[in-house]
Amino acid sequence: MVTAKVGDRVRIDYIGTLEDGTVFDSTREEADCGSEDCGCGGPRELIVGEGEFLPRIEDALVGMSAGQKTTVIIPMDDAFGPYDVEKVFSIAKADLPADLQPEIGDEITLVNEDGDELNVTVAELGDDEITFDANHPLAGEDLTFEVELVEIL
Repeated sequence: MVTAKVGDRVRIDYIGTLEDGTVFDSTREEADCGSEDCGCGGPRELIVGEGEFLPRIEDALVGMSAGQKTTVIIPMDDAFGPYDVEKVFSIAKADLPADLQPEIGDEITLVNEDGDELNVTVAELGDDEITFDANHPLAGEDLTFEVELVEIL
């Protein structure tokens, strides 16, 4: 029986869920997570061990054969880390570009004078300032993946 090893190109199907059962990412059309950037609708192709996906998932693929399924639980510390309240900050509206008209929940990239980029989510809109959250949307969450090795290419 052929099993996956580091360096193999494989195709996988998966459903990623939070502790409450919310689907946050999936390659399976029937598990539509509602995200525009999820892979809903088709297996994901990757090279095992190349760091193209979460390391715990890639590690779990080693030794699996086509058609085999596994469950991988990734604690928050190994996923996107704990939620950090120090990554929540406010900026005066006067200090932002005039054409920036964000809505709560918008994900945008801020650029400072040095050209450094910071991905943030709009958390609150006040009269004079906007509060941004620079935590990853999945920070503070333990992640569960139901993974199937579809094919070793």
